[in-house]
Amino acid sequence: MSEARGFSEVLVKSSVSYPILTTEVRFEQDIVQVRQRARQIAKGLGFDSQVQTRIATAVSEIARNAFKYAGGGKVEFIVEGESPQIFRTRISDTGPGIADLAAVLSPNFRSQTGAGLGLAAAKRLMDEVKIDSRPDRGTAVQLIKQFSKNMPALSAIELNQLVDKLARQIPEDPYAEIQQQNQELLRTLDELRQRQEELVQLNQQLEDTNRGVLALYAELNDKAESLRRASELKTSFLSNMSHEFRTPLTAIMSLSEILLNRLDGELSDEQDKQVNYIYKSAESLAELVNDSLDLAKVEAGKLTVRLADFEVEDLFSALRGMMRPLLPQNSAVSIIFEDPLELPILTTDEGKVSQILRNLISNALKFTAAGEVRVAAEIGEEGTVTFSVADTGIGIPPADQRRIFEEFVQLENPLQNGVKGTGLGLSLCKKLAEFLGGSIEITSSPGVGSTFFVTLPILYPGEEENPLEMSPAKGDEIPLASTNSSSLRGSGRSPAPDSAAKVLIEEDEDSFSVFAEKLAGRNSLYCDIGRRRR
Repeated sequence: MSEARGFSEVLVKSSVSYPILTTEVRFEQDIVQVRQRARQIAKGLGFDSQVQTRIATAVSEIARNAFKYAGGGKVEFIVEGESPQIFRTRISDTGPGIADLAAVLSPNFRSQTGAGLGLAAAKRLMDEVKIDSRPDRGTAVQLIKQFSKNMPALSAIELNQLVDKLARQIPEDPYAEIQQQNQELLRTLDELRQRQEELVQLNQQLEDTNRGVLALYAELNDKAESLRRASELKTSFLSNMSHEFRTPLTAIMSLSEILLNRLDGELSDEQDKQVNYIYKSAESLAELVNDSLDLAKVEAGKLTVRLADFEVEDLFSALRGMMRPLLPQNSAVSIIFEDPLELPILTTDEGKVSQILRNLISNALKFTAAGEVRVAAEIGEEGTVTFSVADTGIGIPPADQRRIFEEFVQLENPLQNGVKGTGLGLSLCKKLAEFLGGSIEITSSPGVGSTFFVTLPILYPGEEENPLEMSPAKGDEIPLASTNSSSLRGSGRSPAPDSAAKVLIEEDEDSFSVFAEKLAGRNSLYCDIGRRRR
């Protein structure tokens, strides 16, 4: 190269680091040749074409800065290290330096004159950029590109061969470099266009997906609203129908007891058996109706809490008296109530706690052929008490331990065929426990037995509600037990109107009128039956 053009090169060989080429920039056309040399060296080192363009562009940008702001500079191409190796380009000048380097390197820097844009471009193109600038002492910029993992490390011999090749290689015409640069720009623009098209397609797909998601959400909202309405209709249906079923069912049970107690004469053995079937069937249906009504009240939020202070010992005593008669004579199952120790007085709805435990004990007795049903209570954590009902029955498989708390779910088992059930008991227990601020859990193993744990707050966390009407779930039935008294088993007519206390009964059901008249007549009461107008 002619010195007249001001572009001089010095080739250096070293065994420690590997200076490949040193050149100077004195004239504007030297910037193009520096770019050309940067590309040739990057190609000789094994970088791919895209990386070659990145290196050449970064070097030319910093060389242009050196020429523009310092009147020229020196460019050094160096390979350092053995494994891994890096390609370092150092461009230095003796100009005025950069007055506010920190501001220029800031991500928020916005140039009004174009100053600093070359540094920003170089930082995006290279792996690392180091800058040393001092006022009136010039600027040195180091552009570092690491060898990729799939590039073999170059030995000193190979690097020396590259230096020799560069020394024999005549620089091309600067206009050819500019032409190649234009071609690279065109390729880059084409790649950008393709990426833009891909982005447009991707955005379109995202918009379609978003529309699909919005449509799905709308559909889910519609279905949720439909389910809510269906749940309200179901609750209303259960509440209304259960209440309507109770009147004829109670009448059937009452009249059956009249017949079973021989108030209208003796029954043959076959008649007694048939009436007993009628009574038991009505009793099973009444249990289903009562449970359905309780569930409907819980779901409708109309269940009331009657707070009372009571002791667990008294609760267990009452349950013991209610549940032991359920065991047949010579039963292989025993009910054990453990004595509660050091339990405080509970303040909650005793009736609902009793209802939960009755259902659990009744279930345990149904599905325990031999062994025991053990009922216990102990202090829990954070002001709670935990009741447990454990049995030695058939157990429940793990896959079904969640299902049993769903409505109308009954598991298939040989024992299931021999017992009556509605599939609502455990669902009602769960809802009642949650209504009282607690929870219910189960541990069970098939063939070993099950244990249900009911955890309730010692003090009911809500406020007591004053019910406006008597709960029809269990409390408004006619006390059928009174028909079992010995006074109903005698014979004779009702006493004369003048010699007995008078009872006026208004009822729109003939079945209740008959039952009331029988009940009053056998208890020395004069009964005056009236018809109630609706």
